[in-house]
This record gives sequence, C-alpha cells and structure tokens, in this order.
Amino acid sequence: MMKRRLFFFIFALALLPLLFCGGYYTFFLRQTVSPPTPITISIARGSSFGAVAQKLHGAGVVSNVFSFKLLARLRRDSAAIQAGDYHFTEPATPGQILDRLVAGDVQLHRLTIPEGFAIKEIAERLQHSEFQDAAAFLPLTREPALLRELGIKAASLEGYLFPETYTFDSRTNSRQLIEAMVDQCLAVLTPALLAKAKEQNLNRHQLLTLASIIQKEAGNNSEMPLISAVFHNRLQRGIALQADPTVIYGVKDFDGNLTRRHLREITPYNTYRVPGLPPGPIASPGQAALQAAANPASVNYLYFVARGDGSHKFSSTLREHNAAVRRYQLKQ
Repeated sequence: MMKRRLFFFIFALALLPLLFCGGYYTFFLRQTVSPPTPITISIARGSSFGAVAQKLHGAGVVSNVFSFKLLARLRRDSAAIQAGDYHFTEPATPGQILDRLVAGDVQLHRLTIPEGFAIKEIAERLQHSEFQDAAAFLPLTREPALLRELGIKAASLEGYLFPETYTFDSRTNSRQLIEAMVDQCLAVLTPALLAKAKEQNLNRHQLLTLASIIQKEAGNNSEMPLISAVFHNRLQRGIALQADPTVIYGVKDFDGNLTRRHLREITPYNTYRVPGLPPGPIASPGQAALQAAANPASVNYLYFVARGDGSHKFSSTLREHNAAVRRYQLKQ
C-alpha cells in the first residue's frame, strides 16, 4: 500500500512540470502580443529561424523565443519563412506571426514614375526610395543581353519603361522591376495601336520615339494630337522637327539653360540639325502621348509656340508663327 502511494506521489511530481509546461505553452499560443510601437522587422535572406525569433522578441513582437521556436518546429515551418520587411502594428498571437512569416506577408512600397521621366530621372527616384537594388538599375537598362531577352532592338530601354505606379518589397531587384515596367509598356502597345501607327509609317520604336517628344512638348493632354500633327506634317514634308526637348536630351550635363550653341551642336538628338526622328525615345511617354502619336489631328499646322500659360499657339505658315513668337515670346 505504501509503495503504491509512493509511486503515485512520484508520478504526480513528475507530471507536474509537464502540466505546467503544457499550460504555459497553451497560454503562449493564445496570448496576443502588441509591439510597443509600430515597427518594421527586416529578415535577410538566409537568416536562421533562431536569429529571427531573437529579433522578434527584441522588438516586442513575440514574448518567448524558446516557445516560438518550438511552435515553428512542431509546425515544421522553421525553414519556410520568407525574407523581407515585415511591419507589425496590431496585436497578434504567435501562430498569426508565424503565418505571416511563412506566407511572405511583407511590407509593400509604392513607386510612381511620372509621364515624361527619362531613365536617369527614374534611377534618381529609385535612389531616393525604399528600393534596395537601385545601384543596379541604370546599368541594366543598357545591358544588351537583357534587351535581347526582352525583345527590345535598341541601345537602351529609354521609352520602354512605362510611367505608372509600381509596388515592390525588399526582395524586389532591379531586373524584376525593369521587367514589370517593360511588360506594362508592351501591354499598352496593343495591336490596334500599332496598326494605327503603321498607317502613319511608324514602327513600334518610332512610335515610342515620337510619343516621347510629344510628351515632353505638351503642357496638357488635349494639345497632344495637335503637336503630333505638327511633327507628322514636318516629317512628311522633310522639314526638321526642331524640337527643343530632343536637343536637351543630347546635351551632356545640361544645366537648364538651352543656348544657341546647343542648337548648333550636331548630336544624333539635335532635331534642328539632323532630319527626321532621333535614334530613339527621349523619355517614357504615357498612354495619351502614344495615342496622339498614332492619331494626329487632321490639321495643316507646321509650327507651335508656348503661350506661357501651359498652352501653345499653333500656326500653318512661318509668317503666322513669327507673329506668334513676337506676341508670346519676345514680349517676355
């Protein structure tokens, strides 16, 4: 009898820690933890789960490192977590935290590329954003192997990076971002649009080139078909385009002041000196500029001059144009 009681006593003593641990683990699983303040945790590629658990604990996202590691081991998720930036603001249980790590529910960033941005401006915007692979962006836009892979027959991707708002996370690299931008551009260049461009004797590259000039010249979308008509009429008559934005694009380290010397300098992009379209786009045109390039207005304008209010005065003859220049430019 005494031996039986002793056995049960020893068994109870042995069971007590297990019950305590089980109770604590159940409490741990159900406990929601709130970080002291909203916090972003960066998990690098190749990080061990132990290091991740320590980082989460240090930030106040999980309450116990050992229990969190045990949870991951029991769920066989220790090797399934994904790298990235995770933003924590709301109370969550350990299971919910682990679910996010496994699903790759990372923080997303937004990047807006305005219409009319050149590649260098896009690269500069990336440098000042949360994008972590910005240094590789500019060289890749001129990488022949990548251009061939994307089906772009040009010296660079200028004009092919569609102006749009893109989302990315800390895992996104420059190649992936470039591919998304080019894919968006090619999606906008629909068969119907390319067919209209062909009617104007423009191939895809020429369409993007003309659209980029229209984009840089236009102060508003409503004038784009008129500006397009001016350039189409000049091309058909063999008149130089004389587009200032193309000259500026061809000037190295342009300081913002376009001079007569710049207009006289022969570069592939000086449309005062070189007839026809320049070798390629000078910026990323938006959809309105692309549509205008393929669908010019039915007018006989050959000239336009800025009024100073964002709009332009269009003229059919040099005499009319000179009068408009005197009125809107020389008076300033």
